[in-house]
Amino acid sequence: MITGRKIEVEMKYQLRAPDSADRYLVAPELAKFKPVGQVRVVQIEDRYVDSADWALSRAGFATRLRRVSRETVIGLKRQGKPQGRLHRREELEGPADPATSPADWPASPARSVIMELCGEAPLIDLFTIRQVRRVRRLECGATTADLSVDRVEVFVDGRMLTRFDELEVELDGGSEEPLQALGQILDGDDGLRRSSRSKLDRAVKAIGKTLTTMPEETQRRWREAPTEMFGLLRPRPTPADPATTATDAATEATTDAGGPTSAPDPGVDGAPPDVSTHPQLEGASVAARPGPRTLGVLPDDSLPEAARKVIKFHFGKMRAREKGTRDGSDLEDLHDMRVSTRRMRAAWRIFDDAFKPGRTRKLRRRLRVIADRLGAVRDLDVLIEGLESYRLGLDPDQRPGLEPLLAVWRRQRTSARDLLISELDSRRYASFVEDMKEFLDAGANEAATVASPTLPHRVRDRVPSQIWAAYEAVRAYEQVLPWADVETIHQLRIATKWLRYDLEFFGETLGPDSAHLLARVVALQDYLGCLNDADVAAKLSRDILVARAGELSRTETEAIGAYLHSRERELARRRKALGPVWRAVTGAPFRRALGRAVAAL
Repeated sequence: MITGRKIEVEMKYQLRAPDSADRYLVAPELAKFKPVGQVRVVQIEDRYVDSADWALSRAGFATRLRRVSRETVIGLKRQGKPQGRLHRREELEGPADPATSPADWPASPARSVIMELCGEAPLIDLFTIRQVRRVRRLECGATTADLSVDRVEVFVDGRMLTRFDELEVELDGGSEEPLQALGQILDGDDGLRRSSRSKLDRAVKAIGKTLTTMPEETQRRWREAPTEMFGLLRPRPTPADPATTATDAATEATTDAGGPTSAPDPGVDGAPPDVSTHPQLEGASVAARPGPRTLGVLPDDSLPEAARKVIKFHFGKMRAREKGTRDGSDLEDLHDMRVSTRRMRAAWRIFDDAFKPGRTRKLRRRLRVIADRLGAVRDLDVLIEGLESYRLGLDPDQRPGLEPLLAVWRRQRTSARDLLISELDSRRYASFVEDMKEFLDAGANEAATVASPTLPHRVRDRVPSQIWAAYEAVRAYEQVLPWADVETIHQLRIATKWLRYDLEFFGETLGPDSAHLLARVVALQDYLGCLNDADVAAKLSRDILVARAGELSRTETEAIGAYLHSRERELARRRKALGPVWRAVTGAPFRRALGRAVAAL
């Protein structure tokens, strides 16, 4: 096994029809090449991964864990520009064990780069490419190459997004000159189209087209993808090779599965993508990312002043999303409004003793009702999105069986939304908005009286111990986590949430490590959230099967039962793979970085 650095050289062709390249596997000769041995069939699974903060992509690497038979190899590739027919990419490889942290893998150049860029941060799955590869060995003197015809499928969160077929010829050793002669033959085949796009490129395009139908965590992650990922996946063809540009432009007249498309793919033919939606994912209906978020909290602020800044910021965001939440045109408005109410409630808890006793009691009660109404709708949105995503991955004749479950959740969402709109239209809500404005305008007049100037009352005095206390509450789960039940893991998620809020609210006052610390805490919270979502979906599916046992048809029972089992498998999978995400927050590197961040106060 190669465990070092190499330059991958290959030619790639898309197939107009699944069987249009089969004859090359059995041909007695191809240009200057002679086949050696028999056609081999190889099943390959590539899990593309990165850290929570996209460190590998930002450094220009596409990273995959490739499993063939029982062997797993980690590979890091740098995308190069096609030179004529040939694609060249620098590649680092090494042995890997997907069940352990990279720190525990055998030494290799690939592992060294991962440890340098990611430290002990866990590698998180982005998507999976599975392929059945039929391979024939070719020789021409000292030159050897592998010709393969690949059936490729792209999966995200267990859902297949696209399927396509392609032919590759990869140089294994020797001169490149025989490849050029073979390329001339392949270029003249009407059943093939020369391509400058990698499987990785086509996978990301498929993700972009279907992003809005994916679960919330997946959408959020891809919306935060760095521009380096886009540049990596969409190299511009060189002017010296117009044939590549023309070929890929023609290719865009078909989908990855061989059918017509609705629009060409900008970026493949050199045209700049439309970044008004999202610079990484052409085709996704995603709003541009907002600018930097600034709360304005300063180390010398008193706690009441810091609290007022945090609450005022999120109150403004809540109000900004109210109109969209009312008309329901974009589910993200409701999501963002709910997030803002949760941040406001969290701020009152974190700054619990900053205000006069009893002054915020009424505001907190009203905000809790509003947050609960928003949460009831949002939770059902997450359930429905997850079920819809699962259903789209089924064969068309299997999808109707899930309709009873989907119908129940949709009815519940309609009722929950009616209650939400009633609350937003009520005099209570209008009174809450006015009371909040008055409270925020009062500023220091609402603060609790400071009995003595020697009592700790500034951010720099109080926050260090507060952050460490929140971290201690998370780390306390270390001893019970290996055998913790779902409820205990849910409590861990809540503890993680409070650590996240501390790092968010005071991030501007902490050292430069704070952004990376927050990213790791968010990754843990999101991971635990998906685990909880899987558990909730499984329980609710089971409730439907029990409550309507005599009403459901056999097809419906089997379909809902299969979905129930899929959620249970997802729950088990995430529990088993929790270790790396957990260690990224509880390990010594995180603690040292947290100490540096807090020391800035």
